[in-house]
Amino acid sequence: MAIKEDAPDSGTQLTDRRQFLQGTAAALSVATPLAWLGGSATVDARAAAPAAARQPFDYARLKGIAHSMAGTAYQPPSEHLPEPIERLDWDHWQAIRFRDERSLWAGEGLRFQVRFFHLGFKIRRPVKMYMVDGGLAQEILYDPGMFDYSGSGLRGAEIPNRLGFAGFRLLFHTDWVRDFAAFQGASYFRAVDIDRQYGMSQRGLAIDCGASTPEEFPDFIAYYLEKPAKDSSLLTIYGLLDSPSVAGAYRFVIDASEPLTMDIDAALYPRKPIERLGIAPGTSMFLVGKNDRRVDNDWRPEIHDSDGLQIRNGAGEWIWRPLMNPSGLRVNSYTDERPRGFGLMQRERRFEQYQDDGVFYEKRPDVWVEPKGNWAKGAVMLVEIPTEDETSDNIVAFWTPADKPQRGQELLYAYRLYWCRENPVTVDLARVFATRTGVGGVIGRKRAYFSWRFVVDFAGGELQGLGENVHIVPVISASRGRVEIASVRPLHAIKGYRAMFDLALTDESTEPVNLRLFLSADGQPLSETWLYQYTPPPVALRRV
Repeated sequence: MAIKEDAPDSGTQLTDRRQFLQGTAAALSVATPLAWLGGSATVDARAAAPAAARQPFDYARLKGIAHSMAGTAYQPPSEHLPEPIERLDWDHWQAIRFRDERSLWAGEGLRFQVRFFHLGFKIRRPVKMYMVDGGLAQEILYDPGMFDYSGSGLRGAEIPNRLGFAGFRLLFHTDWVRDFAAFQGASYFRAVDIDRQYGMSQRGLAIDCGASTPEEFPDFIAYYLEKPAKDSSLLTIYGLLDSPSVAGAYRFVIDASEPLTMDIDAALYPRKPIERLGIAPGTSMFLVGKNDRRVDNDWRPEIHDSDGLQIRNGAGEWIWRPLMNPSGLRVNSYTDERPRGFGLMQRERRFEQYQDDGVFYEKRPDVWVEPKGNWAKGAVMLVEIPTEDETSDNIVAFWTPADKPQRGQELLYAYRLYWCRENPVTVDLARVFATRTGVGGVIGRKRAYFSWRFVVDFAGGELQGLGENVHIVPVISASRGRVEIASVRPLHAIKGYRAMFDLALTDESTEPVNLRLFLSADGQPLSETWLYQYTPPPVALRRV
């Protein structure tokens, strides 16, 4: 698996995570509706639409709409809001409440309900909502009566009926108070795992993320909510996506059982060549961890939604790449063919490692991407963006195809997302339990030159049952420098093994050094492969 360094880009944007997690984002928004999406009538979100106003609908028709859109010039959406909503600050916008009794499918004895988000503050672009029943789609129009404005300072009478929605959230019959998934802002969506905790987000699509040009954020401009079967835990949602570079049709089949899964089909129609297309992109936050304390002024030991990128490549190799909060933009490409899975994962699950009793980082869900079909040649790309606080998402991971998309193509991708606490795919190999780094050398002995130490703990797999006579060796490689003082020994506290080595620098370069490590016995791998990227300090800071 090759690793490619890309040049930093000043155009890469940070996602304001606090705003998104609370229902808003400056760069994450949804676009205005298109005239050809079909007829509409003012209907209660719960009520069956009049038959005469309904339009035939299925996924094939949605793909046809997206294909037609791609053949026309992109129309930038209007971001105009009525003056009373325009003047809302954060607190008053947050005070707007959707009335539970107006939920889609409320009182119909189904296992799902849908509640809608209100426009305002920094979410300025409305998204169209449709209800689908029996192969017919009916638009759900905004009605001020759906919302309680008592704490916002707004009056329903001063808000136009055609305002539109900012997105929606999904609820399951086991809990009509807390939602389990939300779609709001550009093509972003998120869900919970068994701990009912939100964390990282997924997107429908990423374009030029980490590239030399400014990133483009495609919008879902319409959602189609298909009425589920009675007593079913499956819910199907369709999304129509649009941006200057591409139009697309999406189908989400959501299974609310444990673990929560989303089977996604995406049909993409480029308007023009795309330099870097990001399929199944995940967005997360990493500020501080065991291996990276660049930001060291917080009292909490660790602060992150995810602590590593896990990959199962086409050859079946399992890879773990600890995340970092770099001092400058980092972009790495892990080339592959027919990948079997990848995802941003949260392995540290102990409260004492975070000490945060407000947001509970130890409960953040993993999101594992399982490709379907032949994804051919390409790369899992990891973008790490410097950040100084935890309110900004600074980690993105996605699949990018080797062949650049061209105007007029139809690109079809299918994959499954697992929102989970542990990877749903089991493997007999030991996993990386923790990564730590610090100054190298031998304690008590004067250091003659600068080196940096790496300590990698492995647990699980066959390690616990190994006999005393089994000879385990750390297999280590570095793209530059000299590996020395390598060792591996049992670590009973985790029922695993600890590998250690120093990297001695042999030149004055500050370019990153790529490191690779796995445990082996009798020539057979015992662990997944640990990958790391170390940036040497300037020569003046290499103190001994």
